[in-house]
Amino acid sequence: KSILSNEQKIMKKNKKNINPIWGSNFNKQSNPLLEKINSSIDFDKRLAFQDLKASEVHSLMLKKQKIISSAEYNLIIKGLKKIRTLIQNNKFIFNKKFEDIHMNIEMYLHNLIGEVAGKLHTARSRNDQVATDFKLWIIEALKQICLKIEDLQKTIVKKAALHVQTIMPGFTHLQSAQIVSLGHHLMAYYEMLKRDKNRFLDSINRINECPLGSAALAGTSFPIDRTLTSKLLGFKKPTMNSMDSVSDRDYALEFLSNIAISGSHLSRFGEDIVIWSSDQFKFVTLSDDFSTGSSIMPQKKNPDPAELIRGKMGRFSGNFLNLLTMIKGLPLGYSKDLQEDKEPVFDSYDNFILSIEVINGIIKGIKVNKNEMLNACSKGNLMATDLADWLVINYNIPFRKAYKMIAKIVDIANRKKCQINDLSISDLSLIGNNSGKRIKSFLKIENSINYKRSSGSTSPKEVKKAIQNAKKELF
Repeated sequence: KSILSNEQKIMKKNKKNINPIWGSNFNKQSNPLLEKINSSIDFDKRLAFQDLKASEVHSLMLKKQKIISSAEYNLIIKGLKKIRTLIQNNKFIFNKKFEDIHMNIEMYLHNLIGEVAGKLHTARSRNDQVATDFKLWIIEALKQICLKIEDLQKTIVKKAALHVQTIMPGFTHLQSAQIVSLGHHLMAYYEMLKRDKNRFLDSINRINECPLGSAALAGTSFPIDRTLTSKLLGFKKPTMNSMDSVSDRDYALEFLSNIAISGSHLSRFGEDIVIWSSDQFKFVTLSDDFSTGSSIMPQKKNPDPAELIRGKMGRFSGNFLNLLTMIKGLPLGYSKDLQEDKEPVFDSYDNFILSIEVINGIIKGIKVNKNEMLNACSKGNLMATDLADWLVINYNIPFRKAYKMIAKIVDIANRKKCQINDLSISDLSLIGNNSGKRIKSFLKIENSINYKRSSGSTSPKEVKKAIQNAKKELF
């Protein structure tokens, strides 16, 4: 109540109801629409703890540099701790009148400790404040993303280890192409996620410079110690150019870009799940807790979670393009447009974390229908390429010649409405000298993946090696 009464006193002195955080050259009350478009507190209150941390460090630096006294520092810190407790307990009142998280905290601090609160803003601006807060938030978000990706990778590796010998069609153009191991297919996504995680980790190195002390755009006349504030906030070093510090958001763009790239991998995984669980494929059965039903068709079991992950990609790419478009035309220095940088970042982060968690749950509960996958390998002459390679290896003929020979065999099988595996020994006698019998013996679908030898291939030996390497990386 005392805090609210102090705020009312401030407003009472301000008879024209001009925003108390602005200068005195305003003589007309703000239009309500201005407050509506100008205020960012509804979303940037998410930066509250980063703002408090930066303020605590900034005030300590001001004390060490003798810009404020120890008594003033102690009063400021006591007030900031009180505000932190109020926010943690959901008792802090966020006020649109004060525009953003920075001024909400500063005005509340003023109500708590009086005029001394104004000294906290010495040698800083909201321009370097928000850049610092935003970087701190994104660095923490990057760490959380990497942890979630690792959880998903662990799930993939465990599932792949169960299906090293489970064979299925591998696709090109969504048409059956060659036989692969399901474990190999799953480990492809492990590799994608590994690169995604490395991109996120790499971006921490580039973001790890502290803007605090750049002030509005030109730096400050006060004898501040930017190295100290950088160190205390966990940054590698201060930024090198004050104008760049407050005006660019390439770190937010990189964050959104990396989410969009990784989101595309999750989207493709979601697409696989949608296809595999369809009645036309029946490769997998989704668990009930990650499926939905239909309000009109009682027999339906829909892969809605996987479809929604696929649909989230529109948000990820849209948020990236949103921020890129906004930044590309700004003159150097801070512009209010930059207030629009946070909502797309927060939205992409929230939906990306949710997508990772959901697809993790889907994979954990998925049931693999091995027989359906095996039966699908009996269609489409999936060993045609294997046979061409076998002819080259065993009869020392050029691959192009072998390719044409196999094409003729496939044509015979098509006319007889069967697979090349089902052809007679005489049909398969391409070269004579008992070749038909040898080819017939070679064309065993279950053994297809065992014939692969190259590093990184779908052979069980290579898949097991990939899984072992992944376990070393993760565990």
